[in-house]
Amino acid sequence: MENKYELLSDKLDERAYRLVLAADAYALGRGGITAVHNYSGMSRVTITNGINELLGKTATAEKGRVRKVGGGRQKAVSADASLLSDLQKLLESCTRGDPMCPLLWTTKSVRKLELELFRLGHNAKRTVINKLLWSLGYSLQGNCKTNEGGDNPYREEQFQYINASVKAFQKQGQPVISVDCKKHENIGNYKNNGKEWNQKRNAPQVNVYDFVGEEGKALPYGIYDLANNNGYMNIGVTHDTAEFAVESIRRWWSSMGKVQYPGASELYITADGGGSNGSRVRLWKTELQRFSTETGMKITVSHYPPGTSKWNKIEHRLFSIISMNWRGKPLETLGTIVNLISNTTTTTGLTIQCDTDKTQYETGKKVTDEELKKVNIIKNEFMGKWNYKILPKL
Repeated sequence: MENKYELLSDKLDERAYRLVLAADAYALGRGGITAVHNYSGMSRVTITNGINELLGKTATAEKGRVRKVGGGRQKAVSADASLLSDLQKLLESCTRGDPMCPLLWTTKSVRKLELELFRLGHNAKRTVINKLLWSLGYSLQGNCKTNEGGDNPYREEQFQYINASVKAFQKQGQPVISVDCKKHENIGNYKNNGKEWNQKRNAPQVNVYDFVGEEGKALPYGIYDLANNNGYMNIGVTHDTAEFAVESIRRWWSSMGKVQYPGASELYITADGGGSNGSRVRLWKTELQRFSTETGMKITVSHYPPGTSKWNKIEHRLFSIISMNWRGKPLETLGTIVNLISNTTTTTGLTIQCDTDKTQYETGKKVTDEELKKVNIIKNEFMGKWNYKILPKL
């Protein structure tokens, strides 16, 4: 009988094989279920269910189906409604992502995630967590020789400080934005990395050389609203200066921010440690002072440690999505860039508003010590060079 089941196991589908085992067990009478179980290795429960199905005691699968509707093991996220959301919360503070790549990776191991989920009341095994990580866009990553400012002893503490501050501001209903300037793009018929579907031998023809042409460059400065999952892009055409950065935030507030946060009294900004919005840029702070006084809002700023810009939420929540949307498309005009950005969406509801800024921003503007002293700034006790608050002047 054992040879019989070995021969049939790979010839029949699951339902037919189950019914054959059930018929033999029923025909053998008392002890039949145990005998068939020993010969076939199939569980007693499956054999018993097959007998009940043969005798009409339970509903059978519809014609053409192996199992009844709803049969089989239920997905973990279906059986545990809050599993996925709790997993995402655990990953939020320890997620990295390449701004030009949709993949993310996390600094927590699956074993640690399993333990933390267990403390939250979830009985999710490592195999389930691993599948959920892949479904969320995470992947295993090897070591990479990239200097991320790991020499600073407060690096990890700053990440945790930013994460806790974001949660606190959102709990109070105050706006939280992530800001940065995206990679500068040549405007014209230039090659744009990526591929899109075209008829064979009909690829778009672009310039051989990427020398800056008459149209110049586009400087996309972005603001990403973490709570509402929407973004604002201000496309400059001259220079990426602190004036341009704060003007971009001002335009976001005028067109989107004050509409979505009518009662806001404070704004929390997370930014890179360098560039036009760097922690040591004096003009950045004096311009934020102007913006604070104009709006009457307190402006709280936290900078990511040097070399850790890829942790900034705007990189993989906004910039990577834009890059995927316009991959393989030459950015021939400023209008093309605005149109492609404005039409960028995701299944999670991301929307982006895009405007152009043709103001001529000057480089090399100096802020004197006296001017800097006039900034109404309060440095945080923890890493005041990275965390500070600017209050409006009365």
